[in-house]
Amino acid sequence: MNKQEAAAATLADPRWAQVLARAPDSDGRFFLAVKTTGVYCRPVCSARTPRPENVRFFSDTASARAAGFRACLRCKPDSTPPAAVQAAIVADLCRLIDAAEAPLPLAALAARAGLSPAHLHRLFKRVTGLTPKAWADAGRATRLREALARGERVTDAGYDAGFSSSSRLHAQAAGALGMQPRQFRAGGAALVIRYALTQCALGGLLVAVSERGVCAVLFGDDAAALRADLAQRFPQAQLTEAAPGFAELVAQVVTLVDAPRGAAELPLDLRGTAFQQRVWQALRAIPPGRTASYADIAAQIGAPRASRAVAQACAANPLAVVVPCHRVVRQNGDLSGYRWGVARKRALLARERGEQEG
Repeated sequence: MNKQEAAAATLADPRWAQVLARAPDSDGRFFLAVKTTGVYCRPVCSARTPRPENVRFFSDTASARAAGFRACLRCKPDSTPPAAVQAAIVADLCRLIDAAEAPLPLAALAARAGLSPAHLHRLFKRVTGLTPKAWADAGRATRLREALARGERVTDAGYDAGFSSSSRLHAQAAGALGMQPRQFRAGGAALVIRYALTQCALGGLLVAVSERGVCAVLFGDDAAALRADLAQRFPQAQLTEAAPGFAELVAQVVTLVDAPRGAAELPLDLRGTAFQQRVWQALRAIPPGRTASYADIAAQIGAPRASRAVAQACAANPLAVVVPCHRVVRQNGDLSGYRWGVARKRALLARERGEQEG
């Protein structure tokens, strides 16, 4: 292979774009070697970018060594990737927070990690998408939700979940549950949800709103099936067709389908477990026209082995398009399943790419 052919092969390889961008999520997934220097590096190495005709890609360091290359002294590709070290630190703290009976001070978490409080705060949020306090609050809300769903008394469920008093439980219940504990325990009884049915470029669409914000965005071709889906999600709630003033909010959702430009600034009422909340927050950070794999999302939230759980969280997403689970694909870039049909997923991605290109 001559220089031109070698350069063309490198430029056509999707890994080259990650090298040029020094994409953090590429670290550890592959390595590049430079023929002229005889070394192999991480794709995020800060050394000068080599000429494409001099580059070879390897899936692991053993293959690079077998081909006669030696490790770069600057990025130390044989050591554990910094991102993996950071993810392990945060994962350890997550387990500690989840097991604690009372909230842990930031200083105590920082001391365990061997970092300053400010540094830990930034690292924790970058890896999980949440601050340590928000992580603790989400875990406490999950435990409360599960205890109430089992039928436990409200007071017992609150103490078991980690609320220090009954007054604190009721003061924070709206944020933790979206309603008062007794109302949640009764399956959402007395909760009023307004909804509207409309048409968009991809078929029928249902948009539902609670007093806190948008709680469901569902695709479907049958109005009765859409109403049944909403009723199944809120079995004891009072469902009512929305008034005309609801039209503006519905139009914003339709715009996300017909002319995607980014995330709409909508008030949201997202209800899910702590893990689901982390996944959904990571999905909302994916720009229009871009995709990420389930493994990418798992690594981003500090749970690199949880790809299957990430896929389940995507399937449980109640807010189509608003929480863009359609932007998550398989590791090889192929489209995977989509709750509202792969054809809709393909169409949404095509529209977003067209918007970006225009």
